[in-house]
Amino acid sequence: MKKTTGETEAQMGRNILMAVNNKHDRIVDVGYINSCVEWRLGSRFFPSKVGGKPAWLDLKHIPDNLKCKECGKPCVFLCQVYAPIEDVESCFHRTIFIFVCRDPICCKENSSANFKVFRCQLKRRNNYFSFNPPIEKATWQPDVRAEHFLKLCAVCGARGQSHCGKCRKVNYCGREHQTLDWKAGHRNTCASGDTSVDEHLLNMAGSEGDDFFLHYNSRIKQNPGHVLRYDRGGEPLWVSGAHVMEVPPCPNCGAPRVLSTLLNHLGLDTVEKSIDWGTLLVYTCEDSCDDGPIYKEEFIYKQDIAIVPSPVESTLQAGEL
Repeated sequence: MKKTTGETEAQMGRNILMAVNNKHDRIVDVGYINSCVEWRLGSRFFPSKVGGKPAWLDLKHIPDNLKCKECGKPCVFLCQVYAPIEDVESCFHRTIFIFVCRDPICCKENSSANFKVFRCQLKRRNNYFSFNPPIEKATWQPDVRAEHFLKLCAVCGARGQSHCGKCRKVNYCGREHQTLDWKAGHRNTCASGDTSVDEHLLNMAGSEGDDFFLHYNSRIKQNPGHVLRYDRGGEPLWVSGAHVMEVPPCPNCGAPRVLSTLLNHLGLDTVEKSIDWGTLLVYTCEDSCDDGPIYKEEFIYKQDIAIVPSPVESTLQAGEL
C-alpha cells in the first residue's frame, strides 16, 4: 500500500504488498514489505503483515499452543499471509500465521522446531466481519478486533490469561513474556498506567551455496526485493539439495498437505542475535478442511543454505597445503 498525504514514517506499520508473477507456467503471488499506517493492519482489513502482533481472523478462539518445541518458551509473531480460496465457501477468508521462538539457541540447522504455523478460515457470513468488503477508513468498525472479545498478551498478542499484579491493566500469555515486558519498560510505566510496549522484530539473513541455491537465486532475482511467494499446490523452490523431507498429511482429515507459502529472509531489525534461514516452506491441508480446532496447526519446514567450500578451503581442510 502506498502512503497517502499526511502519513509519516512514525505512524507506519509494515504490511506485505502482494503482486503477481506470471513469467512461468504458473501464476505466483509475490510479496514485498511495505510501510503503511497502523490502522490498515487491523483484523477487519484482512492484512498480510510482518512483525508486531497478529491480526487474528477468528477473534474468539485464539490458539494458546504457541510454545517452542525446543525450549518451551512462547513463540512470538513473525508474519501472516491472507490467502482466501475463492471457490471454497468455508475459505472466503483464510489466513496463515507464522510464529518463531526469539531465542537463537533454538534455531538449529534444517530444523523447524522453533517455528509454529496455523491456518484459520471463515465463511463470508461469519460472527465477526461485515458481509461486504471493508471500507478503507480508520474509523470503520474499529471495535472488530480480538481485544473486544478477550484479553491478549501485551508482548506477543496471543491469549493473555495472566495480568500484571501491580497495575492489573496489562495481560500476558505467561511468566516469560511478563518478565520480558517488565525489563522492556513496563516497570517504569506500570504506576502511571501507560501500557505501551516496545515492539522487537527479528533479523533474518541468508548466504550462498550449491546449484540449488543458484537456481533459487535466479528465480528470486526475477522479482527483486520480494520476501514471500504464495503458490498453493506449486512445487518447492529449494535453496539447497540437502535434507529434503517428507511432508506429513493433515492430522485433522488425513488429506495430503500441499505447498502454500515460501518465505525468504525478512530483513527486520533486532537488538538481539540473528535467527537465520535459507527458506521457510509452509504446507497446508490440500482440502483446507474445517476439521479440528479453529486455528489448525500446519507443517513448516526450514531449509538452510548448504555452504560449499571453495577449492582452496577444501585443500586446506584435506591438509594438502
